[in-house]
This record gives sequence, structure tokens and C-alpha cells, in this order.
Amino acid sequence: MEYYNKMLCLSFADLTGGGNPVILPKTLLQNVCRGNIIRADRAGGEGSRALYVWSSIPEKYRKRYMELHGDPEEEMRKAQQAVELVEDSDARSYFETYRYTDKRGEERSLTDGQIDDYTRNASVLNMLRKTAQGSRSLRSSLNARGTGNTWDIVAETSENLRERYGHSLPANPARLRAKMRDYAERGYEVMISGKLGNTSSVKITAEFGELIIALKRSRVPVYTDRALLEKANEEAEKRGWKPLRSLAGLKRWLNSPAVQPLWYDAAYGEQTARQRFARKHRTAQPSRRDSLWYGDGTKLNLYYRDEKGNVRTTCVYEVVDAMSEVLLGYHISDSEDYEAQYNAFRMAVQTSRHKPYEIVHDNQGGHKKLERLTDGFFHKICTVHRPTQPYNGESKTIESIFGRFQSQVLSKSWQFTGQNVTAKKLSSRPNVEFQDANNGKLYSLDELRDAYAAARKEWNEMPHPATGERRIDMYMRSVNEATPEVTTGEMVRMFWVFKERRSTFTDQGIKVRINGTDLQYEVFSAPGVPDHGWRRLHTYEKFVVAYDPNDTSCIRLYTRMPDGSLRFERTAEPYIVIHRAKQEQTDADGAFIRQEQEANVRDRVERAAEGYRIASAHGTAPEQNGLRTPKLKGLPKTAQDALYKRYLKYDSDNNDLELGRHTKSMSMDDWRDVMGLDADKEKGKRTAGKL
Repeated sequence: MEYYNKMLCLSFADLTGGGNPVILPKTLLQNVCRGNIIRADRAGGEGSRALYVWSSIPEKYRKRYMELHGDPEEEMRKAQQAVELVEDSDARSYFETYRYTDKRGEERSLTDGQIDDYTRNASVLNMLRKTAQGSRSLRSSLNARGTGNTWDIVAETSENLRERYGHSLPANPARLRAKMRDYAERGYEVMISGKLGNTSSVKITAEFGELIIALKRSRVPVYTDRALLEKANEEAEKRGWKPLRSLAGLKRWLNSPAVQPLWYDAAYGEQTARQRFARKHRTAQPSRRDSLWYGDGTKLNLYYRDEKGNVRTTCVYEVVDAMSEVLLGYHISDSEDYEAQYNAFRMAVQTSRHKPYEIVHDNQGGHKKLERLTDGFFHKICTVHRPTQPYNGESKTIESIFGRFQSQVLSKSWQFTGQNVTAKKLSSRPNVEFQDANNGKLYSLDELRDAYAAARKEWNEMPHPATGERRIDMYMRSVNEATPEVTTGEMVRMFWVFKERRSTFTDQGIKVRINGTDLQYEVFSAPGVPDHGWRRLHTYEKFVVAYDPNDTSCIRLYTRMPDGSLRFERTAEPYIVIHRAKQEQTDADGAFIRQEQEANVRDRVERAAEGYRIASAHGTAPEQNGLRTPKLKGLPKTAQDALYKRYLKYDSDNNDLELGRHTKSMSMDDWRDVMGLDADKEKGKRTAGKL
């Protein structure tokens, strides 16, 4: 016996089996052929797989079946009741995420017991609906009229399930029927008790609550809680609302988790509200050195006396390794600018001898200028870098480290300035009276630098709070395979600064402003020998200048290519300075003067000769057009003659024999003769040492 297409059916064996069959097989088949009995399933052919619709079986055979096997409706009902209850997983999910507002206006979730009870009731209702549908199908197949018996079966099934599973659905059949009807229309929500979220006794309605929040947010005027209570009740009376009786109740409501965030920012500032309510990350500290460095500037919490005797403080930019808390590099200055960051990180790399994997730096504008000047400073010295979140001090571990450094080390000095003015501990505040009494013995700036260096060393040699091992030992023993050791060449690439504007190499070299001072450089072919050959090609050319802020003994000149890339040209060194007055000139000065005079004459001759060569090759030389090239002013006759010989070399009207004689003559010339150094002695016109 089974259902097929919502019809109760009996199998071939049900009707013909046993020693006393309901109907003989031959008779059954004859009735099927005549259409008296409907076969519901022909796929199985003859035998037990065939199904026969119960309602089509003639009444005498139905009565005989019930006499032998009982009422099929009752049998199906018993079979349905024996089915195990299947939990509705969707119902459980619904009730686990369900939220309601309690009498205090706070959002609540259901208890575990309520979730279990509501899920159980929904699962039972699902089963009762199937029972009702099965009963209707059964009665239809039996040609029964009405639905009364169906609901009796459902009610009986519900009570059986109550005994087995302990559900809390109505026991009254009419109420159970109404519950099932509501469940079919509205779903899971009909399970929720009406007592949950009952606000009939709540005086602070949603509308009244918004008014109270608005008053709490008011800045003009600012209401105390008592004044707020009076004002709120005044407004409630005007609008016909129930007044508030208790100040304590009002405070309790205002400070409830659901309400406090709605006014806190107006009362205490948005940043304070953000720090109070925004979710905080829980992070694990790095497990190896150089995984993460922090860089930040802060006040150096020690007083000192300046040159005028004034009591002052200054600033320090610190770089710290997050794993070990070792202070790696620092720079003391009055401003937290790009130079402070540059020097601090440079010292940190020199101390570590490794490039860190990640750097987290502050949001000051200095790092942006540093990036521009060095063509990507942080990209050069680390793999990843990022600024801290603005106005989010708790995200910077260095602030916590520096706070402990101040309280544990710097505070030992009587020159201690104290920590933040909001510090509550007396030990975090300065002894102003003692400092005033000993004003004359405060540190000088140089003494301050020495004291701070000693304090950093003390901190680095103190035990780490997590391991008990000295911080510096933790750092030195750690290994980070992702942070390569820095070579000398990499130090140059990382820490040389590139000028934003190009500088022009003139007849007086190239002028560069470094650390507030104008410095002049030129290119040399050998120590103490300016490179005149290079000068002839590059004088008045513009170059990008790179320099080491900590070492101005040389600079590097780069040509900016059309695609923006830089090509290295030459290294330039400080421009040689000689004494103007002969009285103060040394022998070296005199030798250098003569050297450069000779070089300048050579440059003039070379420029003139090369120009004449080009003109002669194209027929534009004066001599080729019946004219004469003027002499170079200031050259002695021997130099002019030598130059004229070179002119003749390029004159196409002269034969090879003449050119050969001129060439031979030039090869025999000496530069001292060419520049008239010996001839001038005889003539007494000028000296070689004159500028």
C-alpha cells in the first residue's frame, strides 16, 4: 500500500497474495481489462510492481480487504505518526538571527531555549501540514466526504508528537488549526511570542527618544542631564507624551549601547567617538627582526639651555624595530621635516645593515618631499611602506614604545620635561621647582645630544617585556631571510638626494645649494686638473644633481632623458679656489694659474680651429671668399702663427706640399712657444702668471 500521484494504491500482492486472497489474480486482470479497476502503474508489467487505485476497486472487494487487513486510512495514519521529526534548518537560522527591541529600547536576540522551542514548533507544523495533505489525499481516494476526520487525525498526530518531542503548539484543535493557517500565510514569525518587545509600558517612544538624542547633541545650549530631563518633559507635556520620572532612568537609557553612539560624537568629538566605538584590530607582533619598522617624530622630553640661556625643548625623529623594540636610528632637530626622516632612516639602515621589509611612517608632509627629492626614498630602502591612519594614534606601536622609553629611562633625568600634559601619574610630570632652582645647570644642546644617545643605549640594553632578553640581543640573534644585507653601493643609491630643479654647468662650474649653503663644483680629468675636454662639450648644459647630505665632497651629474629616466654623466668635486692677491699666492697657486692659462689658450685655439675647419669644408671661410679671418685677441704672435698654420691646413687652395710643411711646422711647436711664454720675456709685454 502506497500513495501514487496523490492516490492511495494497492499492489498486486496486496490484493492477490496469501492463502485467502481478496481477489483472484485472474479476476483482478479481467476487471482491469473491463475498466472496472484502474491500474496506476503499467511500467512494471504483470506482477507485484503494478499498482491499483483503491477508490476504483469494487465495493465488495474493498469490504473484503478491510475485513482481512483493516482500514487503510488507519494504517496510513499510523505509518505517518511513526515517521521521525525532521528539524527545519531554515527555521533555526531564522530564529538565530532574529532581533527585537526590548522595553528599554535595546536590541536583543532570542535565548537558546527560545530558539530551540520555536524551531521545534516549526518542524512539527511542517509535519502536521504533510499529515493533513496525506489525509485529504487518502480520503479522496476512499471517496470520503468532508474534512472533519482530517483535522481529527492532525490533532491526534500533534499530541503524539508532543509526547515524543515536547513541542508547545496549542492543544486545542481549533487553535491548532488557526496556528497552522497563520503559519501557512506568514511563516516563521508566527512562532514569536507576542510578549517579546512589548513596549506598552515604555515611556520613551521612538519619537520621544529622537527628541532626547537631539537635545543631548545640542551645543547651543549644552544641556546637563538634569537640564535635559526638564527640557524633555517640557516638550513631552506639549506633545501629549508620557513624561520621564527618573533622572537615573534617563541616564541609563542615554548610555545604553544602542543609544550612546547616536550622541557621543557631538558631546566629545568624532575622533573620541571613533576610538570608542570603531572595531580595533587584534594583531600579533612580528616574530623576526626587520619585518616592520616604525618611524615617527615626537618631542624630545629633556630641557636644555640655548646660547642665550633660554630653556628650550627640541624634537627627535625615531626609527624602531617592532619585533625587538630596538631604537635603530634617530635625528634631533627643531622640526620634523624630510631631513630628519632621511637622517633617522639612514642611521637605522647603517645600524641594521639590512633593508627592512616594511616601514610604517607618520603622516607628516616631510616624507612626500623626501620621496620627490630621492626619486622614491622608501621604495629604495624597503619592500612595503605605508603611512599610519590619520588621527589613529593607537595604530602606531612606536608611540607606545616611546611612552615607555620616556617613563622608564628619560624620566630618570631631572631635566625631564614630563610626558603628555594629560598624564595623571606624578612620575610622568616634571619637577618644575627643582628645574627652576637649577636652571643654570641644564644641558647645553651638545650635552643634550650626548645624554639622549646614552638613554637610547640604555633602553636597547634593557630586557624586553615579553621575553626578558635584552632588546639588542633579541635583534642581533634574529634572522630575516626576506631582508637582504645592504652593500656600500646600495647605500649610495638609497641615500643620495636628487635636486628637483636642474642646475647649469657654466664657465664657473656648477652651483648647488646643500643644507642651506651654496657650493660650487667642477669636473676633473685628474686630481687638481679640470677636464677642459669635457667642458668644451658640456658648458651651459643643464644637469640633475645628486648629492649625499652628509658628505659634500662630491656630487653626481645626471642627464634627464626624454622618457624621464636619468643617465649618469660625471662626478664633480669642489671648485678649486686660489688666492686673488699675489702676496698670498702659494707656489701651488702659481702653478695652477699657469696650468689653467695654458689650458684656456688651448681651448681658444681648438674652438677657433674647429670652427674654421667646418667653414672651410663648406666654402664659407673668409679666406675662400677674398677676406681674412681676424686674429684672436690677447694671443701672443707665436700662438697666432700656430693657429694660422692650422687655418691653412683646411684651406682648399693650398697644395699638399704647403700643407705638409705647415703640419710639420706645427708638430715642432711647443706650447710655451705657441703661447709666447719665452718670447714675452724678451719683449717684456706680459707675464704667464697674470690672470
